[in-house]
Amino acid sequence: MSAVDLGRLAERRFSEPHAIREAYAARTRRPLVDASDSKLMIVAADHPARGALRAGKRPMAMADRADLLGRLLEALGRPGVDGVLAAPDVVEDLLLLGALEGKLVIGTMNRGGLPGTTFEVDDRFTAYDADSIARNRLDGGKLLLRIDPHDPRTADALERCARAVSALAAHELPAVVEPFFLRRVDGRIANDLDPDAVVTSAVVAAGLGDTSAHTWLKLPVVDEMERVAAATSLPVLLLGGDVPEEPQETYSRWEKALALPTVRGLVVGRTLLYPPDDDVAAAVDTAVGLLGKDVS
Repeated sequence: MSAVDLGRLAERRFSEPHAIREAYAARTRRPLVDASDSKLMIVAADHPARGALRAGKRPMAMADRADLLGRLLEALGRPGVDGVLAAPDVVEDLLLLGALEGKLVIGTMNRGGLPGTTFEVDDRFTAYDADSIARNRLDGGKLLLRIDPHDPRTADALERCARAVSALAAHELPAVVEPFFLRRVDGRIANDLDPDAVVTSAVVAAGLGDTSAHTWLKLPVVDEMERVAAATSLPVLLLGGDVPEEPQETYSRWEKALALPTVRGLVVGRTLLYPPDDDVAAAVDTAVGLLGKDVS
């Protein structure tokens, strides 16, 4: 994997904070949708901003910033990878490392629902907002929408997400909405991956905001994926989830889902950044291959 000098990066942040603003302004952008490339491959790295550091059997995997950045540089350098989804600190590290030239950058927006806390469901907007995404010339925003039928704070979360969708649309920027219904398991919340729950979450998310013209959905790959993908006409990106014990089974499920007409690509993080054999390049190349991209 690519080596990252964390001391040098930290020194630059300390002595040249203006370099971040300059890097945002100077970044070479690419079209959001390339006519020759119908499906997207986005690497997700917004987990640390929510305190979610586990990757597979490694509980603090994403806590090592130099290691994380090295893995991201490896992934972003592979043919067919279109960009990254991350919170400001990771985006800005990558900008300073020169890794985002010609890449899509999706800024994550609400990271306030920290795992294991009493306020976990209260996913406040604590990172980018629509204005900063537009000002910094990013290519869209991502928001998490977790719907807990037993927590009244969900109503506020729905309203905040709707406002974010509308604000991004006003800038003609995509809002990538990741919705989940929640259930309780031994007193802890978990995403409900029953197909009916995923379908319902998708149609609720699709109706947020004053227009859906720029709304994309980020959905898990579950059983009966045909029903899930048929529940909306909006573009669907598939999320990867945690590191699987059997990667080939996961790749097979992705491949089947990618053939569905509303599915437009992958947004995957830990599965590709922390594969069981630690071969990031091979994992990314496998995922890109599922998209049918011409990387010659």
